[in-house]
Amino acid sequence: MPHLLADTGVIFGRQLRATLRSKTNMLFGMLQPLLFLALFGPLLTGLSLGDGRSSWQTLVPGLLVQLALLGGSFVGLGIMMDRHLGVIDRMRVTSMHPQALLLGRVLRDVVQLLAQSALLVLLGLAFGLRAPVLGVLIGFAFVAVLAAALSALSYGLAMNVGSTPEFAAITNTAMLPLMLLSGVLLPMSLGPAWLDAVSRAVPFRYTVDAVREAFLGHYAGGAVAGGAAVTVALAVLCLFAGARLFRRAGT
Repeated sequence: MPHLLADTGVIFGRQLRATLRSKTNMLFGMLQPLLFLALFGPLLTGLSLGDGRSSWQTLVPGLLVQLALLGGSFVGLGIMMDRHLGVIDRMRVTSMHPQALLLGRVLRDVVQLLAQSALLVLLGLAFGLRAPVLGVLIGFAFVAVLAAALSALSYGLAMNVGSTPEFAAITNTAMLPLMLLSGVLLPMSLGPAWLDAVSRAVPFRYTVDAVREAFLGHYAGGAVAGGAAVTVALAVLCLFAGARLFRRAGT
């Protein structure tokens, strides 16, 4: 275990330094949520969302989850270059712990997405978001768990597909309907009954609902506990699958 932790720290530091050198990558990673915040958010100000919640208390938590979904799902693109250049293979023949190559990258992704989430919330406050500090911190915890899960799965997939276009096609096809059905922009309860029913099969919906309730200060309700249970279960499954795919790619 100490060997794994030390090697994970080495990989994390290497990946974090590379990220900090790429300001453009960090900027464009935030661009889509910020556009939704600035251009879509004002359209909701006159919409009745129930429970006395404002449009920003609905949109900003959804955008946080969207940030984790998109940011976590597409990180595999970054490892494909290392894979094709033989960097991963060379690191695997060293004394580096095999799982550290994955965990160090996942940890970097979590830190980056949390930083972007903090910026998103600060901008949301400027637009009119009002949320308790504890609720925001709970939202960040959901983002961290979800980002770790999807990042691990993304890296595992990227190590087992043949090309970048193939990876992008698989990820886009899977994530677009899941993101729309999770209700990141508007609660699915506002839609027709059949769409609301279909969305209940999407685990990300429960994450979105939980973060929205946390931003309202409703910590004791079943939505937060249920969302936490679903998100943690999904994270365990994704981390296991991602680690297995990552390990299998080296055999």
